[in-house]
Order: sequence, then C-alpha cells, then structure tokens
Amino acid sequence: MNICIVAGARPNFVKVAPIVRAVEKAHQQGHDVHYTLVYAGVPGDPTLEPTLFNDLQMASPDVYLGVDCVSLNELTGRVMGEFEKYLEHNDTDVVIVVDDLASTMAAAIVTKKQGKYLAHLVAGTRSFDIRMPKEINRLVIDGLSDFLFTAGEGANNIVSREGVSLSQTYMVGNILMDSLRFNRNRLQRPDVMDALHLEEGHYIVFTLNRKALVADTVNLRNMLKAIVETAKGCPIAAPLRGAARSTVQRLLTTLNDDVSRFHLIDPLSYLQFGYLTAHAKGIITDSGNVAEEATFNGVPCITLNSYTEHIETVRHGTNVLVGEDPGRLRETLTDMVAGKWKKYSLPDRWDGRSAERIVQILIDELEHA
Repeated sequence: MNICIVAGARPNFVKVAPIVRAVEKAHQQGHDVHYTLVYAGVPGDPTLEPTLFNDLQMASPDVYLGVDCVSLNELTGRVMGEFEKYLEHNDTDVVIVVDDLASTMAAAIVTKKQGKYLAHLVAGTRSFDIRMPKEINRLVIDGLSDFLFTAGEGANNIVSREGVSLSQTYMVGNILMDSLRFNRNRLQRPDVMDALHLEEGHYIVFTLNRKALVADTVNLRNMLKAIVETAKGCPIAAPLRGAARSTVQRLLTTLNDDVSRFHLIDPLSYLQFGYLTAHAKGIITDSGNVAEEATFNGVPCITLNSYTEHIETVRHGTNVLVGEDPGRLRETLTDMVAGKWKKYSLPDRWDGRSAERIVQILIDELEHA
C-alpha cells in the first residue's frame, strides 16, 4: 500500500511526523506499506526553519509542488495542477491530507477526481462561520473523504449530523499529542531565556498570527495595553514573525506605559518553542494548536477568539476564550497573574497513539482491498 501524505504549511508537519513514524514501524513489522511526503510549497520556504525536521525526527519532504503565492484562489488552482501531475506519475493508493488549508482542499479535490482513496486528518472541526475560507475548506474536504479521522467525540457528532456514515468516521484522538509525548524529554531551553532573565513559571508567552486580529490595529492596541497593564511587571515573551511582529512593535511604541518587560523575540525552533510554552506561567494566543499544547502541559491559556475548533481544551483543559474583547482579556489575565485558574484534565485519547490507530485502520481497510 502506497500512502501519499500532503502537508500544506509548517504546522502540518508536527501532525505528520507521528504518521511517518507509524508507517515506518508498520513496514518494519512486515506490512507492505510505504509513504511519500509531499509539500505544497517550495524548497527553502522561510517558514520551515532548518532545524524543523531534525527536531521532529523525520525526513524532509520527498516532493515539493513548488507553489508560492498569496492569493488563495490562485494557490488552490496551482496546487491542483501540480498535484494532478504528481498522482498521474506516482502509484498511490490513499492520500492523507491535514487540517483545513486551501492547499489541503486542492489536494483533496484532485485525489477524488483521480479515483484515489482520501483520508482527512483532524476531520470534523468547525467554527460554524461560513464567512471563513477555512470553514469552506473543511466542509469540502470532509464531504469528499473516505476516511475521516477525528480528534474527539464532538467532531464525530458534527460529521454525523452532516450526513457522513459512521463507517467512515474514526475517533483516533489528538495526533498533536503524539508529537508532544514523543518530544517531551527532548525540549531545548532557548538561550533567550537567559538573555532576558526569564525564570521557569514566572513569565507569559504571547503569540499572534490571525490576519484579522493583526489588521484591526485599534483593537489590537487596546489588547496590548490590557496585557502590559495587567501583567504587573511579569515578563512577556512574544516570538512573533512577519506582519504580526512589525505591527505589535509599532503599537507598543504608542502606549503610555512601561513596555520594557514586553519582549519581542525571534521565532524559535520547534523544540525551543515547546520548552518556552511548557514552562510558562501562562499563555495568550490566537492559535488552536498552542492552546492544545497548553492543555497537555497544564499551563493556563487565554485564547483571543470567541470560538475554538478544539472545544475540548475549554471543556476539559486549561483554555479560556475571551474573544477580541480587551476588557475580558484584562479580567482573565488578572486571574492568570494571580495564579487563580480552573481545574483541568486531559481529554479522551490524548494518549500519544493516534498515528498508530490511523495507520492500522488504513492497513485493515486497504492492504488487501
């Protein structure tokens, strides 16, 4: 059985790495199963730091589709064209696509047009906001998929209500936990912690990526002001890049507050960032993945959004949603700084065996098909 794994952006590789290890293990155990890793982007993509694949203990992609553009519609079309060429020249039994990017949807469409089996990793996530491009991607990918691998019961219920057969849906657990458990003892303390005198358990991590949040500079300034004032001198480490970094840097200079404890730092490697967040007093983020990692590590987390596709981080974990409301952010951050936080537990099937389940399901269903 030949498995093609498609990654569209850097975060996908964190979820892909456990599958690669599981396929290699199955092959060593005598199963006729092989994989090819395809990346939609270009070699030398600046978001893929040189240490990434070494940190994840995996080989770099076998194939680069070479698509590099800003327009989502153009990207979708170009990925479809390049991936079609790939499938026409490479024997493939099943394609695994990850998450909800435009490139993910493009690969999913081509896979089904070519008559191949399609598996969607982290299926059933929804914001229920059809204005979001990613929500459209999710609906299309799940609708086309032969195998829907979900992270939890909530996602199972969503795809079931949308008419997906239970025989196609598999609750395999949260595959991000596979990587976190695998790398837990390999995390690397970043040098910047010494440079800034950051002590474990006595600093806050701030991450920002959502374009809409960065674009609303008036509200973002108010949120930054709330963070600086409420932190009460607790240092803040903000590993930001691109537009988020330049915007935050500019807005900080407009505050009539002491921002000397708000540290903009360079983006970190996977293992370094993992150490920084795992040992923080708390985290403020707009990233679902970071919120999941915070729950796993038992670190209080504030998410700058009114919803999350990973609701188990709120129901069971350490995550609290404050929307984009500076007032709610201030109130919740006050509790975080004071060490007051809700009780939490690990959600079901965050056991680090999701990739094993995925590969075994594909072997059972397709190896002798």
